[in-house]
Amino acid sequence: MDTKRAFSGAPWEKQVGYCRAVRVGNQVFVAGTTASDGKGGVFAPGDAYAQAKRCWEIVLKALGELDADAHNVVRTRMFVTDAKRWEEFGRAHQEVFGANPPAATMVEVSALLHPDMLIEVEADAVIT
Repeated sequence: MDTKRAFSGAPWEKQVGYCRAVRVGNQVFVAGTTASDGKGGVFAPGDAYAQAKRCWEIVLKALGELDADAHNVVRTRMFVTDAKRWEEFGRAHQEVFGANPPAATMVEVSALLHPDMLIEVEADAVIT
């Protein structure tokens, strides 16, 4: 099977040895994605909704590079530092996937890589 990769250009990709997303055949797997500001910092510190929207923007860009989009997403995972803010995270998710809702999981974690990060997301897609 043919394998294609999408990279975000984040310095951590080379340092850690990963890519933003991988397509194998008709399946796409998007790695854990946080709300990067594109300059090595965190986008919208303290704003759960804005960070979630930014995460999904990055995910959608990677999917697009591998010939997929939100309609192809079948599963999402959200790792959040404060589950009490589920409505903010959930609103961003609904705005992206509401017309074609995937199976979704939200789990509270004690911390992410940077203290200003509130959410990290993953997505799996199937291209039909």
